[in-house]
Amino acid sequence: MAPTAGHQHASQVEIPTFSIALPEKLTPDGPWSVYRSATSPFQLVSTYPPPADHVRTLHDNLEFAASKFPHMPYLGWRKRDDKGRLGAYTWMTYAQSSDVRTALGSGLMQLGLQPKSAVGIYSVNCKEWVLYDYALHAYGMVSVPLYDTLGPDAVEFIANHAELAAVGVSAAVLPTMLTVLHRCPTVRLLVVWGATGPLPDPPAGASHCRLMTLEAVEALGRRHPRAHLPPKPSDIATLCYTSGTTGTPKGAVLTHGNLIANAAGTATLLSESTPGDRHLSYLPLAHIYERVNIVLLTYLGAAVGFYSGNVQELLEDVTVLRPQIFASVPRLWNRIYDRVMLAVQAGSPLARGLFERAYAHKRACLAQGDAVGGRWGRLYDRLVFSKIRAKLGGELKYMISGASPISEEVMSFLRICFGATVLEGYGMTEAACTISTTRAEDLTTGHVGAPNPAVEVKLVDIPEMGYTARDSPYPRGEICVRGPSVFAGYYKDEAQTRDVLDGDGWLHTGDVGAWLEGGRLKIIDRKKNIFKLAQGEYIAPEKIENTYTRSPMVLQAFVYGDSLRSQLVAVVVPDPEVLVPWAKERGIAGSLPELCANPHVRDAVLKSMQEQAREAQLRGFEQVHSIHLHPEPFSVENDMLTPTFKLKRPQAKTRFQEELDAMYASMPSTH
Repeated sequence: MAPTAGHQHASQVEIPTFSIALPEKLTPDGPWSVYRSATSPFQLVSTYPPPADHVRTLHDNLEFAASKFPHMPYLGWRKRDDKGRLGAYTWMTYAQSSDVRTALGSGLMQLGLQPKSAVGIYSVNCKEWVLYDYALHAYGMVSVPLYDTLGPDAVEFIANHAELAAVGVSAAVLPTMLTVLHRCPTVRLLVVWGATGPLPDPPAGASHCRLMTLEAVEALGRRHPRAHLPPKPSDIATLCYTSGTTGTPKGAVLTHGNLIANAAGTATLLSESTPGDRHLSYLPLAHIYERVNIVLLTYLGAAVGFYSGNVQELLEDVTVLRPQIFASVPRLWNRIYDRVMLAVQAGSPLARGLFERAYAHKRACLAQGDAVGGRWGRLYDRLVFSKIRAKLGGELKYMISGASPISEEVMSFLRICFGATVLEGYGMTEAACTISTTRAEDLTTGHVGAPNPAVEVKLVDIPEMGYTARDSPYPRGEICVRGPSVFAGYYKDEAQTRDVLDGDGWLHTGDVGAWLEGGRLKIIDRKKNIFKLAQGEYIAPEKIENTYTRSPMVLQAFVYGDSLRSQLVAVVVPDPEVLVPWAKERGIAGSLPELCANPHVRDAVLKSMQEQAREAQLRGFEQVHSIHLHPEPFSVENDMLTPTFKLKRPQAKTRFQEELDAMYASMPSTH
């Protein structure tokens, strides 16, 4: 493990509300305070508390859960009947899952795989994904997840870069795997699940590879059982390839110790969780966010229900599963917020007035640190908010937001309308997920809470952006992280490892933060994505895009500028569910592409964005002065978004270069 800030005498420790500053002279230029969670200031967390303190690897994690919760439901899925209709959830217990895991791992060993073999998992979320992953860990192998949305080029790159010996693959993406198999010489085995008929033969040029069903591998393992070959905490658990907004994927090397430390630190946040609590798994398991969710929920004895594979049916899955724990991203929370608010506005004056009165009461109570709102709050919960809560199953205890910033308005909305503990986390793959998270007892918004007890955090000056750790009232700088959950580096890439991991073990995130009162961390900027306008002002486009997408008329936005221009422009995808009814009410006819080409519509969307900018108090140089409306949403499929829904800026610039040039040409002066 990398060195950490070390012990301090109690008299040296300032104890704020949520995190503790440990003074340490880090450079000759001045002191930066190293912050740790107030729940674990003198020792960073590396595993769970007793009786699970022996759990140090992912293999230990399932062994512990299977022994403690053998007959509890663990992995759930919905079966389709002959007519394609989805039924109730079917469950596999912890003991059953452990048994299948061992049989699968034994089968893989019988087929020639060895400890430390790198094995891919190329599939949408499903029970087979988790069982296959734990089968690999039971025999010391390294799992390499691939997003099910990846195309042939990325699959081929990862298979060869990681030298995959085998790949577990769902039938849905098997055709993609087969198209590149002849160029993946190390891949000797494909284990397929979800196929409805016989498996195809290997394609031409891929006779080196064998195809088998998951069921056949499991049956082979039952005929030839093998004793587990448990990994060590320092062994590599996974190569987690970051999707990246630029360039080729990078394989983050994460050990078993990294993942257990991060999950153990995060576990302190879910004190109200009980064994059997249900979680809906729909965020991609190839991403570290959902991956660590599963590690943590396994330790807690939760029941993980997988979505049916179609995001259009996601809310139906939610109402059937009735989860107590729901982890998602702001993109979904924003859509729920918009739908509820639109429904309120479309309701009767009486219903709208009651909602507004109830909402105002609960919001005022939230501002005073009271999430319930007393007798009136409980009455409003029954009369008003219970109907909204039923949309997500009505049993939520925890709503967790991560992967990108959530607005203060939406976070308050979730607390008011759903009555759950709403947490916002900040993290990255290289830190094995969570770096900081808000606490259940902290009802303020606009920050990402205190450090995960598994890491310590410091802010380092960025002189070119005017951020320093000596800024008043809030220290500001690049967020740097150290501790047992920080990764070992990028696989086969020392140069990029040195770019982010310094000699003292600090991970440089590229994000800019500020320490607020009580030791709360606020993300204020992004070091890597900034650009400078002609007049010298620095622009953080993600912050501006997040502001504009709060406009009801805006679904997505790509904000653009460069050092030769003094003003910003944007490509905007309007929300058709708002724009089309708006146009119809005003007698503006046409399809969505025709509406996007209508200058009156464009002006109306720009006006709504300007109102949002004023409300968010964007500075003049941060506001866009011209927009182009584009009818097709940015997506993974059209190569505008990463699998975690982050905008690919270079691709967006190339795709919309003509439109960007036209906007600047039409403006009076951009220099």
